[in-house]
Amino acid sequence: MSKQLILPGQTIGIIGGGQLGRMMAQAAKSMGFRIAVLDPTEDSPCGQVADYKIIAEYNDSIAVRKLAAISDVVTYEFENIDSERLKWLCEHAYVPQGSRVLELTQSRISEKRSIQEAGVEVAPYAVIESLEDLYREIEEIGYPSVLKTARGGYDGKGQLVIRSEKDLPDGAKLLQQGECVLEQWVDFEKEISVIIARNPDGEMSVFPVAENIHRDNILHQTIAPARISEAAKADAVEKAKKIAEYMQVVGVLAVEMFLTKEGDIFINELAPRPHNSGHYTIEACETSQFAQHIRAVCNWSLGSVDQLKPAVMVNILGEHQEKVVNNIKKYRSWNVHLYGKHEAKLKRKMGHITVLDESVEKVLSEMEESQIWEKMQEKIGGLQ
Repeated sequence: MSKQLILPGQTIGIIGGGQLGRMMAQAAKSMGFRIAVLDPTEDSPCGQVADYKIIAEYNDSIAVRKLAAISDVVTYEFENIDSERLKWLCEHAYVPQGSRVLELTQSRISEKRSIQEAGVEVAPYAVIESLEDLYREIEEIGYPSVLKTARGGYDGKGQLVIRSEKDLPDGAKLLQQGECVLEQWVDFEKEISVIIARNPDGEMSVFPVAENIHRDNILHQTIAPARISEAAKADAVEKAKKIAEYMQVVGVLAVEMFLTKEGDIFINELAPRPHNSGHYTIEACETSQFAQHIRAVCNWSLGSVDQLKPAVMVNILGEHQEKVVNNIKKYRSWNVHLYGKHEAKLKRKMGHITVLDESVEKVLSEMEESQIWEKMQEKIGGLQ
């Protein structure tokens, strides 16, 4: 597909109306673009700030054609797009990201193979199609390990931690959903991520490496820059660049990684879009991950990713939202982002807060003292 320069006044189509689409749209509108969004929800987070709303299922061919007709460029905010509809879009609209990277990352199996082909390490794994496979491969992979569905899992869904032989029969439930991968547990010291952007001309930029803390398999906090050695940061960036170059990524790619005590880095997962661990960039960097994504898919030169101050980002889940709102006047340094979701459900991502301060420890202490978020339990290598 030929490269196109998309200019202010033209329309960017976004597949998906969640919070990532909303923040993409907000960045794009500040740059002078119009926004069209395709989402089945009448009042989606992105739809609230879009110029045109197409309310339909993602696999609705008529809706996809309508999005193509009114958009000068099309992007997406999540991975689970119907592959046939995406192929049609790539043939009939301008989709600079193409379909290859999305197809590779829709399956953990093809994703891991691609990472290895790029010359980057993942944790030892095996493809599992049956319980017999699981019982056989666990002998090689060992305990503890993690069984994950090959497709569709996120925020800990579609995963089973296998600590001993007695956990193996529980794998049958995941296998009912299709192929799985069995991964050796990485005894990591830190979970980190690299947000990298690449435009159609091949220009790349990398945001500061971030440190991530999860609770119940959902991202809780991101600390940037990560509290790791400069050598580890350089290694993480090099690995992310290798992957982005090999896959010929256009737009933003998030690369989630495990860092061991020995300094080894293993790639955990990829997301070919802006990512929760990059939200801190809205306030903390000269160019946010969302503005950078828009610049990349529109084939602009990429913006500076210099970080202005150390930052802590914390997610607001459904159970936190009321406490945050009730305390909104108390903390003048908190940059509060709420996504416009109407129902505050347990564990549902409702928004996030970012705080900039030279002392990350002071920010973490302040957040703990607020009692909005439960106290962090100590974990060893990610296992409770």
